[in-house]
Amino acid sequence: MNQKKLLGKYGEDRASQFLTDRGYEIVDRNWRGASGEIDLIALEKGRYVFVEVKTRNGTGFGHPFEAITPLKVSRMRKLVAEWCRDHEVSGVKVRLDAIAVLVNQGRVAIEHLKQVF
Repeated sequence: MNQKKLLGKYGEDRASQFLTDRGYEIVDRNWRGASGEIDLIALEKGRYVFVEVKTRNGTGFGHPFEAITPLKVSRMRKLVAEWCRDHEVSGVKVRLDAIAVLVNQGRVAIEHLKQVF
């Protein structure tokens, strides 16, 4: 596994733990659909939360949230519908969130934006 994939997995693990520590139940990870992948899918108070995780080891390429483009948002919406269809989930509330994991000099900072899309 290359460094970028290792960093991404590390960030997803931290994001998953962050959500679990706050009472979320992780129901799926790295789910692949026709148009891409959903990093984390969690349940919080009866609502499905679909989470895009962006991890960086510095801000040389900008803040992690800057990598979430309008095209990415559009793809996420399609993936959410696909996941719900595949899992026979309907009539439930859903939310699209983003989590930024910034790893810098051994420190990890996590930001969670709810209902961002």
